[in-house]
Formats: sequence, C-alpha cells, structure tokens
Amino acid sequence: MTEIIEVPSPFCGIGTDDLTVQVNDLAVSVMANGCAVNTPAFEQVITDTSARVDGKDVSLEVAVAKAAELLSASNQPVIGGCATDVNGMRGLMALADHSGAVVDNMNFTGARRNFLALQDTGWMNTTLAEIKNRCDYLLVVGVDLEGFAPRFFERYLWNQESMFLSDTSQRQIVYLGKAPSGEASISPAGVKAKVLACKDADLPEVMAVLRALVKGKKIVAETICGIAVSDLQEVADQLKTAKYGVVTWAAGALNFDQAELTVQMLSEMVKDINTMDTRCSGFPLGGKEGDQTANQVCGWTSAYPARARFSSGFPEYDPFLYDSNVMLANGEADVLVWVQAFNVTSVPPVTELPTIVVARSGMVFDKQPDVFIPVGTPGIDHAGHAYRLDNVVAIRLKKLRESGLPSTADVLNAIEQAL
Repeated sequence: MTEIIEVPSPFCGIGTDDLTVQVNDLAVSVMANGCAVNTPAFEQVITDTSARVDGKDVSLEVAVAKAAELLSASNQPVIGGCATDVNGMRGLMALADHSGAVVDNMNFTGARRNFLALQDTGWMNTTLAEIKNRCDYLLVVGVDLEGFAPRFFERYLWNQESMFLSDTSQRQIVYLGKAPSGEASISPAGVKAKVLACKDADLPEVMAVLRALVKGKKIVAETICGIAVSDLQEVADQLKTAKYGVVTWAAGALNFDQAELTVQMLSEMVKDINTMDTRCSGFPLGGKEGDQTANQVCGWTSAYPARARFSSGFPEYDPFLYDSNVMLANGEADVLVWVQAFNVTSVPPVTELPTIVVARSGMVFDKQPDVFIPVGTPGIDHAGHAYRLDNVVAIRLKKLRESGLPSTADVLNAIEQAL
C-alpha cells in the first residue's frame, strides 16, 4: 500500500493538484481533497484487462490488426470521443491523417457555441490565476458552477491569500439563471450568493436587457422573464464598479437554438465594461474529459479545432458538416472509432456500423463493438499531460499504479502503423 500526495486530476477541468490517494495493488482510494467529480473517477475499478474482437478475448496484437483491417476497408471513418491526454490525441490525429477520418470531439457541439462567437467578434477572457488573485465580483450565467466543478469556490474564490485582495471573503457572487446546487458559493463570512433565477430559454432576453443596462439604456418594463429590472440594474452597476469583474458560463449548458448569440452577448458586454473605468473578463467553462486537450492538439497540428476531416489529404474544418452524430444518422460514415480514456459511462453512439472502441477499462456496452481495447487512464495508469479549462496550463499527470494496460497513444499508434 502506497500513499501519494499532490496528485493532479484530469477529470474536473480546473486543475486540482492537491489530492492525496492511497494505492493498494490496483485499487485507488482518494484520502484527501476529493470531490463528487474526482473521487469516483479515481476510484473506478479495473474490470477489463484483455482486448476483445466480436466479444471474445484476444491479444492486443490481434485486436490492433482487426482495427486496422476495418479502417483499411473504410471509405469514410469517423473518430469520436477524443477523450484522452496530449499524447493520446497526437496518436489520434496521426491515425485520422493516415485513414482519412473525420475527427469530432464528443463535447464539440457545446464548444461550437464558443468558437462561433470567438471567430465572429472575439472575446476578452481570463485565467484561473487571475480569478484567484484579482476577481472581486463573479457573475455566473446559466450554469451550476459548483455542480460543474465542486472545488472551484474553495480553490479560486475563498482562498485565504490573494495578490491583490486583502479579504477574499468580501467577493460578491451572483447567479443568473440556474441556482447553485449546494453551499460552496457561501462566503467564509456566511454571505450567500445572490440568485436571479430564470429558464435557460429566457437567458438570451435577460442578457440582452443586462447588456443594455450596462450601456446605460433605458428599459421601460419592470420585469424581464420573472426577474425585476431593478435587480438587473443592480448587477449592471456592480459590474461597472467592480475592480475586476468576471462573467462565467458553460457553453454546453446553453442548450437552446442560436446559443452562440448569447455567448456573443456575454462577450460583447464584457468588452463594453472594459471601455469604462474598470476591468472585466469572461471565463468559459470546459476542460472535462479532455475536450480542451483535443482542441489544443488538433489546433496546433491542423490549425483547426477538433471537428475536421482528413480524407482530402489535408484538414478541412466545418463545425456543422462534420458532426459525427449527424454523419452517423445520415449514413455518411462507414466505421466508427470511439476514444474515451476517462469516463466509462461515456459509451459510443448506437450504430450498426463496424465500431472500434479504445476506452477505459470497465466500459459496458448494450451491443459489443467489433473491437474493444481497454486502455489505461492518464493520471492513474500512466503519466501524461492534459489542458486545464483556461487553456493556459498543461497539467502534468502522474502514474499511480502498475495496471499493465497500454496507453491510448500506444494503441492508436499501433493501429496507425498497421494500416
């Protein structure tokens, strides 16, 4: 039995790096600083150690050969999931380039809402370090922040020491849309976050009014979608008087038509505030299950985010056309490769197509894939790197145990070399 301290997590997105875990053979137990996201992810047991072809145990070499055979006969393979570390994503990109596949990260439909706003008008965003040291006013829009990252407040808002704030307990927290699911947003002084609740579908209207108020426009109505305009005016005034306001959202939670326009509205409001005598920044949430890592690696190797096609001999990016779910539904693909090294519940889409799954041990299927290769999890079974949600830090992941499972990079590189 071994105890390991200062363990970084690839699961929560915010780069928690202070976990204490106990390793007993293959069993991992989180002893300190766990959370509802990290603890079950670290403690997931290993159940599969052998690759399978058509549901039967085979050697890794046989499974790799079968995967290469399926891809060799394919006219348009699709590689989905893309939940892995930097080296795993490098191997995925090499395989996509060799096989002419479409690469589609599983969380890209949500991320697309951010990319469309960024590509159209740009944005002014911040980092976790800046929030920790500067933020005195946090506006949370349309997402349960502590449900997304349970330790966010503990690590980045209620930290005892800050470079530019004398008392972090005086930070103000306002939720617009969803209410918090717990009590993490309550300050050390016992002050609860202010909540202006509305339906997700009402956020575009509410945000339009809030931006108008920030710009000093007159609003005749007394309420907007159940929220008093006077309350929104107070938020607008507080954003303009804060020394360093931050507006945060999760694009994946904005699940309504043209949600990218709401992201754009948020981003433009941040710009409006920065023309005044203060500072304000946006902070999009993401980074779970390797989505930031996927987009980073895909970006520096192909110049595009992780929804691109390689069958023309060069990368082609289209955030709508190369949606793997649409391609599968329309019969535009003939082989599915699913890569998921973090989450055993994130199974591949149901399809009758030949399916190759390279995933964390323990994944359960309603229908056995043609090829299943269990791989080690970055940060548990092998070392690696994964990008934090603010995209500025690549977390150095530790190896905690000897599971004997190959890494995603090893498997995908082997399949690519076998083609």
